[in-house]
Amino acid sequence: MSADLRTIGDRQDIAMLLARIAHLADAGDPEEHIACFTPDAIWDLTDATDLPMDVQTIRGRDALLAGVHDRRASGIQGPGTHTRHDISSIAVEIDEDRASARSYFRYYRRTDGAPTLAAMGVYADTFVRTAAGWRLHHRVISRG
Repeated sequence: MSADLRTIGDRQDIAMLLARIAHLADAGDPEEHIACFTPDAIWDLTDATDLPMDVQTIRGRDALLAGVHDRRASGIQGPGTHTRHDISSIAVEIDEDRASARSYFRYYRRTDGAPTLAAMGVYADTFVRTAAGWRLHHRVISRG
């Protein structure tokens, strides 16, 4: 496969991984969700304005999984919460087995009726190519 075709495929794979992470956050299995991340992944929420959670940095799959369970228990996300994570304007840069992406997100509540936009901002992500495919290594969530 030529380098250009590989880059195009990698960008598509990363865009699909971003979609998968969003879908699994809203309605999927927590273990499948966490499998999208590297074992040493970092999740940085830098601005929690209007969210029922605090600014925080979570490190590693075990802590990420605990965070998913906490957010589901508190009704912030997950099956039955009627929330949606929507991602757009994805820009991906590939550097061999590492990649970075910047995308916009919108987080909606009450999607079972008249949805309410609860938050919007930017995901600044880094990815690593693994034997299982691309995995999210570091996510910085900001409003700017």
